[in-house]
Amino acid sequence: MKRASDRLSRVPPSATLGISARARELRAQGIDVISFGAGEPDFATPEHVVAAAARACYDLENHKYTASAGLRPLREAIAEDIRRYSGVDVDWSEVMVTNGAKQAVFQAFAALLDPGDEVLLPSPHWVTYPAGIDLAGGVTVSVPTRIEDGFKVDVESLEAAMTERTRMLVFVSPSNPTGVVYTADEARAIGEWAKANDIWVLADEIYQRLTYFTDVAPSIAAVTPRFENWVLINGVAKTYSMTGWRVGWMAGPTDIVDAANSHQSHATGNVDNVAQHAALAALRGPQDTVEEMRAAFDARRKLMFSLVSDIPGVDCVEPQGAFYVFPDVSRVLEGRWVSTDELATAILEEAGVALVPGESFGAPGHLRLSYATGDAEIERGMERIRRLIAR
Repeated sequence: MKRASDRLSRVPPSATLGISARARELRAQGIDVISFGAGEPDFATPEHVVAAAARACYDLENHKYTASAGLRPLREAIAEDIRRYSGVDVDWSEVMVTNGAKQAVFQAFAALLDPGDEVLLPSPHWVTYPAGIDLAGGVTVSVPTRIEDGFKVDVESLEAAMTERTRMLVFVSPSNPTGVVYTADEARAIGEWAKANDIWVLADEIYQRLTYFTDVAPSIAAVTPRFENWVLINGVAKTYSMTGWRVGWMAGPTDIVDAANSHQSHATGNVDNVAQHAALAALRGPQDTVEEMRAAFDARRKLMFSLVSDIPGVDCVEPQGAFYVFPDVSRVLEGRWVSTDELATAILEEAGVALVPGESFGAPGHLRLSYATGDAEIERGMERIRRLIAR
């Protein structure tokens, strides 16, 4: 008798979470493991946010069910945040609060895709997008990018990948895993192409404020005039070091948000009320900690990029946003390891450094290293990797 469904049997576990779990197992065995795996800031959540959550625990209203789309004050604050940083004028009713930005991605796919609809996914890409597309009945169409072109997709490559079944484009800037940030002109060209072809754009802006050569990454929805086929994804996880609080959101046309809300009302109901009050405090409270974290990430970015680039046989594009480097190590593999999956395993088991192989991001021959950790850990970890490769 068949056990798990075919639908879920096709979906692999998250590679990034799997690497983190393996690192925890080794640490439990007393092994010193340095983690460059998870996309998780090592900073504490700001104190005023924690204090707001503590106060919310004693409000009896937060002990009950609330609207599945989220608390209205938080939806209003999110709309303000989108206007401020994305430059897009949205009403609070066009915003839905979700259990992390990951759920927002899944529900956007569920709201927009019918079986057989194709989604253009620039590669390298975050490990979770193909799973969400598949579970919604869609078909992932990978659009490869090259290190020589800075890992950026362009209109010509999108045009070549488009078919009569194309329904959506996933646009991510800053990018996980490459750290690439599209300029306003580049985003506008892609947005105009999507508008002309009546294609939806899912714009994942979760790293929007973690940029190092500009104040904020330009939003494709803002720079494309009179473009209506977009859904914005964001959350508090990366900007405010709130990964464990699980508060994200999606914003878009009312009919799409309402459809996603219907899905959420059956799947989870409302997001944890206490966490919503914490997110509200993050958005409306002082923003100095955001700049402090961004400055620290920038210093770490420079350090890790320098150390990675100094390893013989490694090529790397300098990241402009997020907190990852994504080096090409294909020359390192020759004659020693058959894949970056095998190399990543060797680095973890033999050198005690956790990172994620490029296969998980649709980019064999690459590794993703997160610099969301301290300078000392970066230096120790990179020295371990260098010694292993130099053997």
